[in-house]
Amino acid sequence: MIISMSLICVIIAFFACLYASYTDITRSIIPNKLNFPLMFLGIILNGINAYLLSDYMIFVYTLIFTLGIFILGYLFWKLGAWAGGDVKLFTAIAALLPFQPGIVNYNIIFNFPINAPYPFGLTVIVNSILSILPFLLIFVFYITFTEKKEVKKILLEPIINYKRTLTQIFVTNTAVVLSFFILFYTNFQSVLIYMVLMFVLVFILNKLPDKIKFSVLALFTLYSLYDNFNLTISTLIALAVSIVLIRFLILLFTVVNKLVLQDDKTVEELEEGMILANNLYEINENELSFEDESMFSKFKTAATTGDMSILTNPKGKLIIKSTAAGVTTKNIELFKELINDNKLENKIRIKRGVPFAPSIFIGLLISLFIGDLAILLSNILNMLM
Repeated sequence: MIISMSLICVIIAFFACLYASYTDITRSIIPNKLNFPLMFLGIILNGINAYLLSDYMIFVYTLIFTLGIFILGYLFWKLGAWAGGDVKLFTAIAALLPFQPGIVNYNIIFNFPINAPYPFGLTVIVNSILSILPFLLIFVFYITFTEKKEVKKILLEPIINYKRTLTQIFVTNTAVVLSFFILFYTNFQSVLIYMVLMFVLVFILNKLPDKIKFSVLALFTLYSLYDNFNLTISTLIALAVSIVLIRFLILLFTVVNKLVLQDDKTVEELEEGMILANNLYEINENELSFEDESMFSKFKTAATTGDMSILTNPKGKLIIKSTAAGVTTKNIELFKELINDNKLENKIRIKRGVPFAPSIFIGLLISLFIGDLAILLSNILNMLM
């Protein structure tokens, strides 16, 4: 009876998340008419299961876990990280599946699915957050190639500017070889020291004049090819993939993020629920400004200047905060007032709402068939150590 009830709940959760993904992509909403019945259905089904098994703690834990996931989701909602529909869908999943249902069981190095010491609903949250990156990449590519084709050149910059990419590949390879030699002959056997030394050497090599730099790169690349041809080729390929991916991700979260995932709207075009790209601050009595500096840019400035207060100090008095719930009617009226008083330009940058429900759906599938990704990564690291 446990398996059959679990299977029923899994099937319901699967189709519910599939439908939520569809409505979130097409209408940017996860309807309450889906979420609330799911919550009650999950509690009722687990109540029936508890009665049939004469184990009333199943029902008690269902209520506790459902409430716990709702409180956690509510906190994320208050912080502006999630929309209300996301919170309710996670709560509904917790009500339907308070425990790992165990519909599959297999062994590939580890026993799958990987169980976590916390409720199954929290595993779905962890996996959904970890799985949003590939979905975000697909979404960005879709927008880029269908609506904003001019962004393609920026997105493909690591490949178009192949000379710079090749230079970084050989610089990193030379730093790897040099670091190995230095640690080998000084009898240091520390991964941390090796990594630090490698980054220092990359920095030094990049600062060398071009003629000297290319001579050093050629010398060490030829030596490494002579010493171990297959390993060197494998390393160069791995470095090429890694460097292109890292540069692509940096572009994605900085330049491309602003061009693809944000649009400028006039106050007349602004609608309730649209998400501000940045917080609005009052610098002084007559000056207002949107905080348009990315976190990556802040980290870079803080690292360059040594002023860590850049990361924590607010730009001024917070007037309107950017949240996943979007702007309210009251916010829109305030914008109109500020624009009419010439305190603010009639150009408000809005985020494209990236649908989170597809990531929840992917997170559910991963949780069911693989288990908790955070625990899996921890197990892999422990095995490697």
